[in-house]
Amino acid sequence: MTLENSKIAIIGLGYVGLPLAIEFGKKYKVLGFDINQVRIEELKSGKDRTDEADLEGLQFAMNLASEVDKVGLTFSSNVDELKSYTVFIVTVPTPIDQFKAPDLTPLLKASEILGKILKKGDIVIYESTVYPGCTEEDCVPVLEQYSRLKFNQDFYCGYSPERINPGDKVNTLTKIKKVTSGSTLEIAEVVDQLYKSIITAGTHKAPSIKVAEASKIIENAQRDVNISFVNELALIFDRMGINTNDVLEAAETKWNFLKYKPGLVGGHCISVDPYYLAHKAESLGYYPQVILSGRRVNDNMGIFVANKLIKLMIQKGIAINGAKALVLGITFKENCADIRNSKVIDIVRELQQFSIFVDVFDPHANKQDVKDVYGIELIDKISKTYSGIILAVSHNEFLNIKFENSASTVIFDVKSFLNKGIADGVL
Repeated sequence: MTLENSKIAIIGLGYVGLPLAIEFGKKYKVLGFDINQVRIEELKSGKDRTDEADLEGLQFAMNLASEVDKVGLTFSSNVDELKSYTVFIVTVPTPIDQFKAPDLTPLLKASEILGKILKKGDIVIYESTVYPGCTEEDCVPVLEQYSRLKFNQDFYCGYSPERINPGDKVNTLTKIKKVTSGSTLEIAEVVDQLYKSIITAGTHKAPSIKVAEASKIIENAQRDVNISFVNELALIFDRMGINTNDVLEAAETKWNFLKYKPGLVGGHCISVDPYYLAHKAESLGYYPQVILSGRRVNDNMGIFVANKLIKLMIQKGIAINGAKALVLGITFKENCADIRNSKVIDIVRELQQFSIFVDVFDPHANKQDVKDVYGIELIDKISKTYSGIILAVSHNEFLNIKFENSASTVIFDVKSFLNKGIADGVL
């Protein structure tokens, strides 16, 4: 297979798949495939509800497809259209279930779809975050079963973990170094050269698929553990009456101190991936202590924030039952529309347990998505007075809100985003 003749199909057009399809579409013949027909029609019209895509690049790649036969980007939900492609890149979600166990359903369904159309010489590259061994132990058997082809004889696999940072307009896809790998030495080189042709930051070719899988999973597990440490410090210092951020500012005066900040840990990666690593470790007879203890700390921070607001309200003599509260932000991080696995919902539900009426305002989140996922109707604007206000996400727009510190309102700043003196409490 030569790079020039590669025909690439991207399976899954979310936060990861769409930017990838756009970049490859500028140099290769690319099909963006998704089972969601509504998503396909949206993209065909040049719109992206995730707000992650370079819309000019999207239009450019789509125009190329209409002008030149050998390159450009098209979209489809028709499985039959996949048959003429030779490289398949899988970028579907890898969530956890209600028991914190890996849910490989989207990944295995995608593998089943590909297995049914796979041909001799094809390459399947997975980008979805998984535990080490998942590609070869879970996905490959599905590909073999439905294709009736032999792995590493008739078809091949690669793994190149996604490193998309939602909401980041600086560190975009092409500017982040890409880890690559392949199921044979030859295929590893093909996969590496393929990504190297679009990633200006360069690539790192891992010695095996398992190594590449492990590298991704520990990136997020490491960050999760570091944040859990400062979150635990915040819980301790709260009992001491010490401002955690003051402590961190003092500690960071030493050159080798790593300044992580306390907060809610949600999203599609950091709050999920450690469970994948823990699942694999437990299947091998090792029960991880540090990873899971860090997860427990981070998973309970939303409840802590809600209870802290209630305590501050009681201290001001504000009645709790029937009080009105405002939560600012529902996305999992600032200045982006991504609501996946947002821990802000833990704050909302805990407040509601105390018979507090909660409004949520977020200028970035898609209202219908929030309603579908969390059952919350976002308010369009702030027009009421509230007994409690929680700034949960540091969207830039919230700096324009005129907060008034009064005896009848408590303001809690989860992100230490507001100027000092405005909030009654910070995390």
